Amino acid sequence: MAIEKITMPQLGESVTEGTISKWLVSVGDKVNKYDPIAEVMTDKVNAEIPSSFTGVIKEIIAQEGETLPVGAVICTMETEGGEVAAAEATETKQEEAPKAEAAAPAPAQAAAPKKPAGEKGRYSPAVLRLAQEHNIDLEQVQGTGMGGRITRKDLLKLIESGNIPTPGQKPAAPAQEQAAVQPAQEAPKAEAPVAAAAPKQATAPSVPVQPGDVEIPVTPVRKAIAANMIRSKHEAPHAWTMVEVDVTNLVAYRDSIKDEFKKREGFNLTYFAFFVKAVAQALKEFPQINSMWAGDKIVQKKDINLSIAVATDDALFVPVIKNADEKTIKGIAREIADLAAKVRAGKLRPEDMQGGTFTVNNTGSFGSVQSMGIINYPQAAILQVEAIVKRPVVMSNGMIAVRDMVNLCLSLDHRVLDGLICGRFLARVKEILENTSKENTPIY
Repeated sequence: MAIEKITMPQLGESVTEGTISKWLVSVGDKVNKYDPIAEVMTDKVNAEIPSSFTGVIKEIIAQEGETLPVGAVICTMETEGGEVAAAEATETKQEEAPKAEAAAPAPAQAAAPKKPAGEKGRYSPAVLRLAQEHNIDLEQVQGTGMGGRITRKDLLKLIESGNIPTPGQKPAAPAQEQAAVQPAQEAPKAEAPVAAAAPKQATAPSVPVQPGDVEIPVTPVRKAIAANMIRSKHEAPHAWTMVEVDVTNLVAYRDSIKDEFKKREGFNLTYFAFFVKAVAQALKEFPQINSMWAGDKIVQKKDINLSIAVATDDALFVPVIKNADEKTIKGIAREIADLAAKVRAGKLRPEDMQGGTFTVNNTGSFGSVQSMGIINYPQAAILQVEAIVKRPVVMSNGMIAVRDMVNLCLSLDHRVLDGLICGRFLARVKEILENTSKENTPIY
């Protein structure tokens, strides 16, 4: 028999930690490989962790509600047939031991590295991208991840604090390290420990709690939303513009076929599907809008993958409609329904959240008529589709008529986009929507 460790997996791009929301097994349970053993909540998605082995649960280490970094051990399992592998691993370590001893540095040198040798220089793509965008010297950053590894959260704290170590600056080593390297020299300066603790400067405000107040723990999803919003507002210079669109013909067309469509297809044909299709078509004609800021360059994305915001009672998820420009209105309506159902049932997968290039937010679903969205970083823009309302409108012939009107509000990253191209993009979306009709707009 052998004891195997099951660790917290990485359930999505840039995910650094997960919270055990529910154990599906108990100590002593027999499980097969790939059987689900726990439900985990991350800043991206809720998912089940499958067993990596067949065996019996020996020990449950992580408790429900506990948040652990990726790679941390969550439980152990007793498996069969592990003796040979264990013996081979022991022999390998024994063979490598003399080499490690021969290569061991002098005591003074051994005290210098800040991170364990095995972790130094091993950075995730998200960490490298952040470091490049903000000119952060990773050699001067103290990691809080497993084995001292630098996580994306470490860099976000540095960025929020404004105390960013740049190349060429003298590293601020902790006092105990300086004392170990220079025992005979003067005591370390008082500034060193303060500099090392700089990421902790952006602390939460002290809020007095009175009798009757309710304290609500911040979930990983809410933390992720907060961090992404702060980063977007901190880095992207937001600009905002709006157009109003006469969708009287669109409303009449949709209302005339919605019942037959629901009966035939089994899901709703919403107004939002028409807006998403119009945006996808306009993005194909104005690909500059479908871009991202990448520090020293702007990346214009080939695929048009539209992120849509889906809210639950306590969180906001942004699943993605892939290749929206290639889909019919019916196909888009089906994806909207399927993704919304996944979010509300907690079945959203990591791949459902990845690859978005532009966001369309249906703020009109709760009655909003005008709003300024925060850009879904690192995208370059977000479009808020507001509520359709009946208003008196002066027509081209001078007559006043009651029309179905909607505001489209666009927030843009002014590093990537300017008012001219955004104005043309919105004008094209407006044109498509105002010309929607049975004759011009096929559903299938």
